Amino acid sequence: MGNPKSVASGQWLVLVAAFLGWMFDGLEMGIFPLVARPALQDMMHGAGGGDEFVARWMGRITALFLVGAACGGLSFGWLGDRLGRVRAMMLSVLTYSLFTGLCYFAQTPWHLGALRFVAAFGMGGEWSLGVALVMEAWPEEKRPMLAGVIGAAANVGFALIAVAGLFFKVTQTSWRWVMLAGAAPAALALVIQLFVPESERWKASVKQSVARPVKEIFSARLLKNTLLAIAFASIALIGTWGSVQWLPLWADQLTGGTMSEAKANTQILSGVGAVVGCLLGGAFGGGISRRPAYFGLCLVSLVLCAFLFRAVDRYGALFLVMVFLVGGTTAAFYGWFPLYLPELFPTRVRATGQGVSYNSGRILAAVGALTQGKLVSFYGGSYAKAGAVITLVYLFGLVLIWFAPETKGKPLPE
Repeated sequence: MGNPKSVASGQWLVLVAAFLGWMFDGLEMGIFPLVARPALQDMMHGAGGGDEFVARWMGRITALFLVGAACGGLSFGWLGDRLGRVRAMMLSVLTYSLFTGLCYFAQTPWHLGALRFVAAFGMGGEWSLGVALVMEAWPEEKRPMLAGVIGAAANVGFALIAVAGLFFKVTQTSWRWVMLAGAAPAALALVIQLFVPESERWKASVKQSVARPVKEIFSARLLKNTLLAIAFASIALIGTWGSVQWLPLWADQLTGGTMSEAKANTQILSGVGAVVGCLLGGAFGGGISRRPAYFGLCLVSLVLCAFLFRAVDRYGALFLVMVFLVGGTTAAFYGWFPLYLPELFPTRVRATGQGVSYNSGRILAAVGALTQGKLVSFYGGSYAKAGAVITLVYLFGLVLIWFAPETKGKPLPE
């Protein structure tokens, strides 16, 4: 990568690999909301249980998924700072692909939960590694735009699996084939290993010091940044996993299960909205500064979620418009995170810092998912009432963001 042409080529390879890795990550995330109801009903063997049974297991498996993603983010982030971004990212893609495919063989909800846990282990690692690799490879002025692109990638995958759901009806007999198809991205792992160049910033950092990344991000110098980053990620993830991830199930409930396309339409619109939101989230943070951007995203998410869950009570045009808007605003955070989180940590611990921050948020989001499942049961199967309660979490973001450093206009810390 010594001449300008090869540098540009290497940068594009990094971007494409990170985008595809995170896109397939989103596709794997989107599979379960699509198959959850028929899969769980299949595993009940016709024993009944209704919406409360599905909601309870949806909450449990979602919680296992989020904890797995958190553990993977911690482990693969550490691995990325010790062995390199590229090798660690290859292993993360291989992990989430193969264990998603193995869900084909699940016989009980607990089997499904365990396999989703391990698949999520790989998904959690891919985000922090891909973001670190892209942000270290491209110049400073490109980072706001690239943050939005990387953030949007998962939602492109989420929308693609929903589109597939329109043409392939997921039933109690077909859901296993959907999960088996989730093993296909394993081929990307080989491409990453063979063609994607390692981060030059990481190589230089390794030569200069022997990093102890986990210890350093909790040192006195970085502790405040780490804790605030965990809080910001937790708020966004609880809001998403406590509301948007349940929208397909709510649509199915509102239509009495009589409109097979309701779930797919809901997931497509929330996914497309999320793609737009992520692209705008990175640009928003780059344009008006990091802190006001996060404040604005929390405020708009709070208002739109309140309207959707408190004022909309039937499946139709208004429901679908609100799904698009809520999907966009709640996902815009994921265009903001790839911009802001790398600015909080030096190169030698960046992947670990991002991984710990974002994925610790997933652990708290797992608590939120379990709480959402319990709230649905508490409110007699009402996804709307439960969503209205859980999305109040954005109130915390309106306050906490003002305790964080403003990093706009500053280079990535070395």
